[in-house]
Amino acid sequence: MKLIYLIIALSFLFPPNIFAHELPDLGDISQATITPRQEQQIGLQIMRQIRADSSYLEDPEITGYLNNLGYKLISNSSEAAPGQSFEFFALQDSTINAFALPGGFMGFNSGLIIAAQSESELAGVMAHEIAHVTQKHLARMISGQKYSMVTSLAALAIAIIAARSNPQAGQAIMIGSQASAIQSQLDFTRKHEKEADRIGLGILVDAGFDPQGMSDFFGRLQMAGRFYENGAPSYLRTHPLTYERIADIQNRTRELTYRQVPDSIDFQLVRAKLRAAEGSARKAVKLFQARLNEKRYSNEVVERYGYITALLRDKKNNQANEELAKLYSILQHTTGKRILEDHLLGETIRVENKSIQAGAMIETLAASVKLANGQIKEAFNIYRTALKVYPQHRALIHGYASALLQNQQTEAALEFVNNQLRYHNNDVNLYRLQAQSYSALGNLMLKHRAQAEVYIHQGYQDSAIDQLKIALQHDNGNFYQLSTVEARLKQLELQMAENEE
Repeated sequence: MKLIYLIIALSFLFPPNIFAHELPDLGDISQATITPRQEQQIGLQIMRQIRADSSYLEDPEITGYLNNLGYKLISNSSEAAPGQSFEFFALQDSTINAFALPGGFMGFNSGLIIAAQSESELAGVMAHEIAHVTQKHLARMISGQKYSMVTSLAALAIAIIAARSNPQAGQAIMIGSQASAIQSQLDFTRKHEKEADRIGLGILVDAGFDPQGMSDFFGRLQMAGRFYENGAPSYLRTHPLTYERIADIQNRTRELTYRQVPDSIDFQLVRAKLRAAEGSARKAVKLFQARLNEKRYSNEVVERYGYITALLRDKKNNQANEELAKLYSILQHTTGKRILEDHLLGETIRVENKSIQAGAMIETLAASVKLANGQIKEAFNIYRTALKVYPQHRALIHGYASALLQNQQTEAALEFVNNQLRYHNNDVNLYRLQAQSYSALGNLMLKHRAQAEVYIHQGYQDSAIDQLKIALQHDNGNFYQLSTVEARLKQLELQMAENEE
């Protein structure tokens, strides 16, 4: 399924507005008819559709990287309003696209992340999308609707369903109207695009990235569109590029001091992980193997990381273990010191490493390799040692908890998960693991209580209420636990009533 047409509808061709003859200007009238809370609710409802789709990437390392990059841009900018929330996520989709949704939700296709040739290019696209949110472009569109909010959401739902079964039909539903109305909507879009370019470039520069990254990426996409008109990158269809826009960005960057910014190892590893997930597992293995044999890479550590990831995906576990040993050997040889904990020699040596994320990703992969080969003790040693060095790395946290559960260490898993929830109380995977732990221990009330939290964080309040009611039917908790379930149920029912008003 391609979510591209949902993106078109939301970002730049919002369906109900194609009947409007008078469109709002760029003055901030967005909150005249829509509040930030309403915008957030719309975003959450759309995210329910996206999270339910198979292309949604629930990978804590990829999501973590995107959010770290996003908040680096936001924290160095004065554009974001106080209290404005943002959430960055990825889709497993080879098309080159990115999009912003109401409420600060921003999606990035794997194809776009892989296509970015530098971290500054990816940051440039992200800064552009952030600008759409901070300048309230989506809120302005919604506030200019001649239809009710419910009608708008109904139209979006129809478009999503149509696009899933027939992308062309989905597009037709969204843009099938009077030519003049569509043209005026496109004109409105170009104004927003130019504003997002200008504001986004400022965000990019303030965060310390190479400002040339934005114009380089857009220029390359524009060139691709010239040669492949029918198969042009999706980003060109959702974010119409013109020579005027490219020239404007280039003129602005010429006035700035040249800045060479090296890519983070995080960026390189995430791209390798996404490349390893493309196409069939066997084809991915062969592609990495060929690049390594022909030495067609800029960083051998990154390439071998991707190769091991592809081997695991192809169930070639023994070979993955052999390649892991080579990876550690290369790390030691190329740096002249031990970069990570040396699990291969059974030692525990804390070493210097400038990029915590890079070390954590390799450690997480190493533990997965050991588990796949039945080396449980080695895997637990890696998890426990790595968590001391990288205690905030979600993939390590999730992996260790899952490994404890899979090896019947249920009470230890529950204690670990409960402790982690004290610091990460918005982590839906931790609530999932908590529910599994309670289920294995036979505590049905707390199992359903935990499952309710899973639904709450996914935006399914009605399902969460059902889970809490089921929890109350299994009164096998103490008074305090029972009280917390009842209190949470009342809170949700009150929120549901407020949302319906």
